[in-house]
Amino acid sequence: MATEILMPALSPTMEEGTLAKWLKKEGDAVRAGDVIAEIETDKATMEFEAVDEGILGRILIAEGTAGVKVNTPIALMVAEDETAEAPKPAAPATQPASAAPTPTAAPAPAPTMAPKEAGGRVFASPLARRIAKEKGLDLSTVTGSGPRGRIVRADVEGAAPQAPTAQPARAPVAAPAPAAQPALATASTGASAETVARLYSDRAFDEIALDGMRRTIAARLTEAKQTIPHFYLRRSVRLDALMAFRSQLNASLEGRGVKLSVNDFIIKACALALQQVPDANAVWAGDRILRLKPSDVAVAVAVEGGLFTPVLRDAQAKTLSALSSEMKDLAARARTRKLAPQEYQGGSFAISNLGMFGVENFDAVINPPHGSILAVGAGIKTPVVGSDGQIAVATVMSMTLSVDHRVIDGALGAEFLRAICDNLENPLAMLA
Repeated sequence: MATEILMPALSPTMEEGTLAKWLKKEGDAVRAGDVIAEIETDKATMEFEAVDEGILGRILIAEGTAGVKVNTPIALMVAEDETAEAPKPAAPATQPASAAPTPTAAPAPAPTMAPKEAGGRVFASPLARRIAKEKGLDLSTVTGSGPRGRIVRADVEGAAPQAPTAQPARAPVAAPAPAAQPALATASTGASAETVARLYSDRAFDEIALDGMRRTIAARLTEAKQTIPHFYLRRSVRLDALMAFRSQLNASLEGRGVKLSVNDFIIKACALALQQVPDANAVWAGDRILRLKPSDVAVAVAVEGGLFTPVLRDAQAKTLSALSSEMKDLAARARTRKLAPQEYQGGSFAISNLGMFGVENFDAVINPPHGSILAVGAGIKTPVVGSDGQIAVATVMSMTLSVDHRVIDGALGAEFLRAICDNLENPLAMLA
């Protein structure tokens, strides 16, 4: 009997994926552990291994198919002497034969006019008149069931309100025209794709379909800005001591092929600050806060079509050279989408560094469930006033800490940011 091969859940949050490539074709023999396909999740392209052996009898989902739900049959595995038959769809539910046909409602008879006295007065009881007034009924359209056709309470209680009769037209009163709204406002309030496209129907454009990564980024950042109460703390840090120390270390490490970046020092400074201010090493868990003990620091890495945030686990316990080597490896595999889910999920805190692009300062969006994220700008040579009151030139870097107020309050966030700055301005202490 043919066995269904199902779309696997390759990460805890995966709901659907793209069948990027089949590595086996119909009729090929398959052994347990053989890689039979490549599956693209929202973050990575991962190999899918067979758990049974047999013959790949039929491929049900073609290469390149996106949006395949987890546990959807994608292929059939058969024994050597079997043929593959596609699973039969479930038969539609049928109505029992004994069920009686639904009766068709008979049309209601047209209402007869209620009897009127001379002068046009309608015969109706006072109670019927009051109920009719409350319901907005025209008594002249109600059929009376009382003596001599008089309208009574039961007649008006079961009658539906009538549409109001047309009033004589009156000259319209001029009113000020509403202020014109810009057409683009529609798109910013969640307009449909068709509505937005119509705004640009007279302009040339290319339509780019969203892949799994871009859909996930859009969903998570929308969730973050709508549900996380962000607040922002800003500080500038002087980098002159760090730059001099970095040059000295790189000269001594040149023989080992190690070259430390400023970003490596920032990672180390943040990892130590999470230990120095442990209450800030926390994440939001819906109805509680989880306070982590190790410093698991996520670092944003730009890739084609989006970004990854690989996590450096136990960063507080690693040397600068170890952090540098691990970060280079994670970044390289992120750009080829070869990271395993456990390498980009987790952490309590993230760093987003745009300084290498010349950006001086910016505000980053928290990546849930993290409690905070540090936005790092470029180091800029700036005139500063020294402790002796003299003006000097220093390399100054701007940093903004975006904080989830549910997890970290203002004073705690300020203490955490101060610890990061102190570590960066006293780099030698980070090696102690």
